[in-house]
Amino acid sequence: MTKLEEQLQKRSDNKCELCQSGDALKVYEVPPGPTSDADDSILICDTCRAQIDKKAELDSKHWRFLSDTMWSEVPGMQVVSWRMLNRLKQESWAMESLDMMYLSDETLAWAKSTGDHDNDDAVDLHKDSNGTVLQSGDTVVLTKSLDVKGTTLNAKLGTVVKNIRLVENNTEQIEGKIEGQVIVILTKYVRKQTV
Repeated sequence: MTKLEEQLQKRSDNKCELCQSGDALKVYEVPPGPTSDADDSILICDTCRAQIDKKAELDSKHWRFLSDTMWSEVPGMQVVSWRMLNRLKQESWAMESLDMMYLSDETLAWAKSTGDHDNDDAVDLHKDSNGTVLQSGDTVVLTKSLDVKGTTLNAKLGTVVKNIRLVENNTEQIEGKIEGQVIVILTKYVRKQTV
């Protein structure tokens, strides 16, 4: 365990500094943090991190605690609170909180530096042809026969692809193994198989 992690665990009483959950806590260095110290980092759970990083749908009910965390004296907490309130500003409670929130000029510049606050709550998720969210390890079925570039392989309609992997930074692609070959498949040509 790093010294930073120890500091954050002590400061947070071993709970997510945002939602107070005790599950799967990890250090989150608030980008682009000036330094990697306790003021620029927070200890958060996987649920908060996934929504901050736009890897999960934004759940406005989950973030109601921002009306309290925005008053934290920790700059990293202030920055995350401000960014998330901006992403939720279509909610009246979030807009009211933003109107009351005060950040120093330096902290406000840090909060605005990623441009994340300008984005709406849209999330970049891998979705199949029906709009169902895909996760690494899922099993999918091809909804179209596909010729695989650079090979003689033809993946037939209805082919089951197990244990897929999501392509990082491209929500329209997944990787899967067909006939022993790992290929890239467009998400619009697959349907998630449900058990």
